[in-house]
Formats: sequence, C-alpha cells, structure tokens
Amino acid sequence: MTIKIRDATLDDADVIADYNNRLCEETEGRSLNPKRIGPGVVAMLEDRGKGRYWVAEIDGRVVGQIAITYEWSDWRNGMMWYLQSVYVHPDQRRAGVYSALHQHVESLARSEPQVVGIRLYVEKDNARAQRTYANLGMTKTGYEMMQIIVQEPSDLAGEP
Repeated sequence: MTIKIRDATLDDADVIADYNNRLCEETEGRSLNPKRIGPGVVAMLEDRGKGRYWVAEIDGRVVGQIAITYEWSDWRNGMMWYLQSVYVHPDQRRAGVYSALHQHVESLARSEPQVVGIRLYVEKDNARAQRTYANLGMTKTGYEMMQIIVQEPSDLAGEP
C-alpha cells in the first residue's frame, strides 16, 4: 500500500466537502450546510491566498485530506500555518495516512523561510487525536479559543 500525497484540485472539491461534513458529524454531531461547505471548498481551491488543501490517495482513491490557512504573527515576524479540515476515511485510520499528510505539510513549512510554525485546533475531549498530534511533535499551547460570530444568515443558523 503506497500513500500518495498531492495538491488538491477542483476535481477533489466534492470529496473534500464530503469529508469536511463527515468531520463535523464526528466531532460536533451535526451536518454542514451544502450551500456553504461546497462553495467554501471551491473558494479555497481557487485562491491559495485563502489556504491550501492536500489529499492522500491510495490506489487512486482519496482517503484523507489536510488544509492550511494562514495567520501573520507580528510577534514572530512570520507566518503561522493552521492545520484545518483534517480527515482520514475510517477504513484507512491507523494506517499512516494522517502521518503522511502531516509530514508532507511540515516539510513544506520547513522549506518556506517566512513560515515560523504550525498550529491546529483540536476538540478538547478528542484524546486520540491529541495523542496523534503529540506523537508527531506538536505541543499544547497556553491559549484557549474564543469567538464572536458576526454574520450568520438565518438559513444557516447553528453552523460552525
């Protein structure tokens, strides 16, 4: 079994949107609105200024994905990459797919002089994911996340 990591393309938009929805169902117990997630995935695939997706393939089948978004750190005078939309199909978990995706992104980050770090958000009760990230060298920060949603159209109420 060979895991191939490649840049995602517009041809991958449907599977990425599906995997993002599965991720939300698994972690938050709800579905994403297709009026938002499909166009949101396409927007990022079309504009690398918003972020980038990579997919993992086995025998031509997309079995996992990872994305990054960006945050400029004035304190570090460099770019932080935030891992987003991390998903591995259930029948390929614990088979090295996420490790391959993570190592690919980390290698790219290390090759970019302006990138100073990689971060991600993880559900506070997802101990298995936290162990996986720790095994790949990630450490917990001292930060808690807080937010204010400033736009939430009525037809999309309750979405993340």
